[in-house]
Amino acid sequence: MGDARIPKKVNLFAGLLSNEAALFQDAKERLEKIFGRIDYEGPEMNFTHTEYYKDEMGEALKRKFLSFEKLIDPEDICSVKIMTNSLEKDFSVSGRRRINIDPGYLDLSKIVLFSTKDYSHRVYLGKGIFAEVTLFYKDKSYNPWPWTYPDYKTTDYQAIFGKMRDIYKNKIGTGAKNHD
Repeated sequence: MGDARIPKKVNLFAGLLSNEAALFQDAKERLEKIFGRIDYEGPEMNFTHTEYYKDEMGEALKRKFLSFEKLIDPEDICSVKIMTNSLEKDFSVSGRRRINIDPGYLDLSKIVLFSTKDYSHRVYLGKGIFAEVTLFYKDKSYNPWPWTYPDYKTTDYQAIFGKMRDIYKNKIGTGAKNHD
């Protein structure tokens, strides 16, 4: 029988999706007030991997990732997703989102995304929130599962998550060497 252990703290990040450039800055400022200082801000990238958001948010969507300096306890992810959903509603107009804020976390071995939608590869955590391991770390990079979203499989995202992982390794110290 194994003993229950508290997991190490993880690196919170958010993927922002919008076609309004000013909203990236507005959301960044609001997210910093909630989750603290940002230690990595990725470039704006074209989001052409699905038309899922087209009816609600329009076309010419851009994606941008932010990483937060303060590490979080994995058990806090339900409240993180609830807060980002509330922030999306604050930016909404006539019930339509203008920005999508997808929180997740990374550690040395995986990237986990949070969702309000159930599916076969997602685990219910409570408070209406599910989690999925979207990428796993092997051979010096994060790798996809069969269910991984197409955009998360791209080399652009791999480079971003690689940078975030390096920052995370520095935060947690030298013991991280064993995970490469």
